[in-house]
Amino acid sequence: MPILSDRWIRAETRRSGMIEPFVERQQADGCISYGLSSYGYDARVADEFKVFTNVHSAVVDPKNFSDTSFVDMKTDCCIIPPNSFALARTVEYFRIPRDVLVICLGKSTYARCGIIVNVTPLEPEWEGHVTLEFSNTTPLPARIYANEGACQFLFLAGNEPCETSYGDRSGKYMGQRGVTLPRL
Repeated sequence: MPILSDRWIRAETRRSGMIEPFVERQQADGCISYGLSSYGYDARVADEFKVFTNVHSAVVDPKNFSDTSFVDMKTDCCIIPPNSFALARTVEYFRIPRDVLVICLGKSTYARCGIIVNVTPLEPEWEGHVTLEFSNTTPLPARIYANEGACQFLFLAGNEPCETSYGDRSGKYMGQRGVTLPRL
């Protein structure tokens, strides 16, 4: 599975609208960098956050998820409490080709502050805003900056198109917009 280059990412985005909006070069002027890099794309976090709270003593249950377990925020800067967690989404909307799998890694700027960004793989023919999971592993409040870089997506070419894509099986997170909560 070779990793795909900036040339491929740019050409595929122009051809199919794989990433919208698309930033052709790394942007880093006084912000956490985002945009096209050598072998990936650094996506931005949007200004919509769901910050987990224990105010209502809700239980986090992936089979019966309660919206009382978080507080919705629309802000340019989100503070995640110590040892807590927040959901957000990418500014960018992704459309993944049938013969590509995308994995994501957090940016070193956040990792060096004890903030872990987690994203599950983007499967072939999946599309939508990517829901981002931010974990603050520190005993201090942590700040996340909206409209700045949060994570890097790496595009891996399959040795052949898959037999069954995410789109073929009508996956439950297909076409998601906004911050998307767990579905069963």
